Order: sequence, then C-alpha cells, then structure tokens
Amino acid sequence: MGRVTERRRVVRIRDGAWGVRPDTLVAEEPLEIRLNGKPLAITMRTPGDDFALAAGFLVSEGVLGSAEDLQSIVYCAGATAEGLNTYNVVDVKLAPGVPVPDVTLERNVYTTSSCGLCGKASLDAVRTSTRFPGTAGDPVRVSAETLSALPDRLRAAQKVFDTTGALHAAGLFSAEGELLDLREDVGRHNAVDKIVGRALQSGRLPLAGSVLLVSGRASFELAQKAVMAGIPVLAAVSAPSSLAVDLAVESGLTLVGFLRGRSMNIYAGEHRIAAEGPAPAQVPSPR
Repeated sequence: MGRVTERRRVVRIRDGAWGVRPDTLVAEEPLEIRLNGKPLAITMRTPGDDFALAAGFLVSEGVLGSAEDLQSIVYCAGATAEGLNTYNVVDVKLAPGVPVPDVTLERNVYTTSSCGLCGKASLDAVRTSTRFPGTAGDPVRVSAETLSALPDRLRAAQKVFDTTGALHAAGLFSAEGELLDLREDVGRHNAVDKIVGRALQSGRLPLAGSVLLVSGRASFELAQKAVMAGIPVLAAVSAPSSLAVDLAVESGLTLVGFLRGRSMNIYAGEHRIAAEGPAPAQVPSPR
C-alpha cells in the first residue's frame, strides 16, 4: 500500500505469552498546503489523494467552488534543504481572476489529524459562507432502511482499516444507497476533504442529492464541510456536537447520529428521511 501503511516491531502479549512480531501501522505524515506559493496550512494526514485533500480543504475554506477556479496542484520540488521532494508539500495555484484570501489573519497554519479547525486564529474565521446555498431546498429523500444499511457498506469497503484498525472513513452515497466514493485517513476531516476535492476535480460540485457518512462523530467542522460542498444529508455512526446540530438547523442540513443497525437519531432535517411503514407521530420539541 506504499506510504499508506508502515511496518514496526511490536512486543505482543497473549494469554501471558510474550512474543515479538512486525505490525502494520497506518502512516501519518504532515502535508503542507501552499496557496499560490505561500504557506497556508499544515495538516497531519495519511499519504494518498493529496491533491484531492488540498482541493477539498480549499472548498471548505470557501476559496474554491468549481474545477474552473483551480489552475493546478503540484508537489513542490526542493522541499528540503537538500532540494529533495518529500511529497509532503503541495502548491495550489488558483485560476486567473479567482480571489486570493488573506490567510495571515485567519489561520496559524497548523492543524492536527483530529481537528481541522485547530489552526483557526479567531472565532470569526471558523464559520465560512457556502457557495451552494441551495442545500436547504434540496428535495432529496432517503429511506430509513437505506440509511441503516450504509454503515455496513462503508465498513466492508475500508481496505486499509482491515490492515491497521486505525483509520477514519468517509463515504459518499446516492439517495438509493449506492457507494459513490470512499476515502480513509487518520483525520476524519481529511477523509471528507478528499471526497470533496475529488468531486471538485471531476466537476461534480455541488453534491446535491447525496448522503455523506462518517465513521466517527459528527463535529461542527464536518457539518460545515458538508454544507460547503452542497451535501444535503450528513450521517454519523456516533454522536454529533451541539454546534453541529445548530449549524444543521441553520443551514437546512439533515443531520443523523448514532446510525447503528435500524436505530438512529435525527437531529435536524427529518423531512428528508422517509419512514418505514406508517408515518411517525409528530414528536413535540423538547422544552
């Protein structure tokens, strides 16, 4: 799997017996994203789909909205003092006429693999306005039965997770449950950026009528990335945060959490989820 996984020595204890063996670990390396030659951000990621990751990151930042906004993405030669190419630095060039944001006041250039917003320098810089405000009016409907089947489909397609057990996954599905794309990464936000970036590169933004499933929790940053890509339904196998729910309500995003088997919690946008059998009774809002 190339740089996606690495082998390391491990001492393993099983039922009191000690042994030494090699173990396969997921690779984690820094990726520096430059914009028109200037440093923008550094994120810890699993190598692979780096150009899509950079493009998706810039969609979530409101810099890119279509493939026409992007001139090129290249690895930077001479990234080290010896002039070597580490394949850990990419430079994104915007198409002529695309506004270049003033990133110096918004980002401190470092994000971890667990948080894509950790580098934001101010609260005002956290929220970004989408280029696809039609998400709220997206008429797509997804059956609860279809949603229930998605986690197993996502898990079955996670090839690297089977080897390492250490990756998050994001899957893009059609309303009928067809798996359209899947990306894995040590960072859940990176996995989503890779999906969004691939969609931008192939001219498929906005991702109307689709469902984004994430293998962990649904944080504010993931909800925002869904909104920025024009995705109407975000589902997670774990819990959402309060701010993710607030953003979903505000933007018209359907947000589903604790998607496990035939059980799920719908936190916003329940009108897009088609019930099985008789229509459910109207549930009063909690006071």
